[in-house]
Amino acid sequence: MSSATQRADKIIKLFKVAKKYFHPIHPPSNRLLIEHLLYACCLENATFELADEILAKLQDEYFDWNEVRVTTTRELAELMKKLPSPEEAAGRVRRTLHGLFEAHYSFDIEQLRKENLGKAIEQLQKYKGVSPFGIAYATQSVLGGHAIPIDDAMLLLMQVLAIASEDDVAARKITGLERTISKDQGVDFFSVVHQLAVALYNNPFNKDIRAIVLEIDKQAAVRFPKRQIKKKKDETPPQAVPAAAAVAASAVAETAKSKTAAAKDKDKKSKTIPPAAESAKSAKKADKSAEAPKAKKADKPKSLKPKAGPSKKTSAKSGSGRATTKAPAKKPVKRKPR
Repeated sequence: MSSATQRADKIIKLFKVAKKYFHPIHPPSNRLLIEHLLYACCLENATFELADEILAKLQDEYFDWNEVRVTTTRELAELMKKLPSPEEAAGRVRRTLHGLFEAHYSFDIEQLRKENLGKAIEQLQKYKGVSPFGIAYATQSVLGGHAIPIDDAMLLLMQVLAIASEDDVAARKITGLERTISKDQGVDFFSVVHQLAVALYNNPFNKDIRAIVLEIDKQAAVRFPKRQIKKKKDETPPQAVPAAAAVAASAVAETAKSKTAAAKDKDKKSKTIPPAAESAKSAKKADKSAEAPKAKKADKPKSLKPKAGPSKKTSAKSGSGRATTKAPAKKPVKRKPR
């Protein structure tokens, strides 16, 4: 059995199993073409119920589509916060409105309903900001063409079931899908499979959803999304720990080594002084010791010079009749001979 046949059989089985668990949802016929495009912006990777709710909020909260166009993405995302990716959906809405306004300075594109299918699709593709998902959804819902919208949720489901290859994911289309599913089955196929795909996309570890997918293909268990272990903020990556420890240890060892070498050099210098330096040092000491007394002798006469005219006091003569003289209090003076 060829790979194309196997792929077609899986697509048919996918449609059959999905119809068992989900009911087809048909788009309302009273919507304008621009409303279908904006609805598609909300429907990507989201349920039909959420897309209906968000589109109704946009129509109620804003005066017209031009007011939505000039609103910031952040404000729109706040209104669309129930969607899985509100900021992305808000960006798609604003880009779509900007592309239509730049082309027509209005948002009335109902004339495309009257155009030939190929020409109408070509014109939709010329509008800047309109996504391929939106073009396919408008083609299927309004223009009466055969196109199955593909978003990230649909690609994930097709990958898990091994229906979409890596090239299909890169091109965002599934080979043989529109050949296998007829135009009459297009709306029903998209609505039920989209519901299953969104359920898997938003709850990839739900056991009930995985059971439905395994009912289509038992080998899909090995292709389910894997749980990712969340790392703590302060946790260092496993490979970075040994490297950091090694760098730190080498740095510490290098620092200790340099300190030891510096200490050894210092000891060697203090112990082994050259003879010339030793003799110069001793000579310097001798000169200092010789200069010190000279300085003292030069200063000494100034303080020891005898004062002029010392006062002599005579006391009563002693028994021998000799007169006695008193020397200064600080230093005694020798007696003079008679």
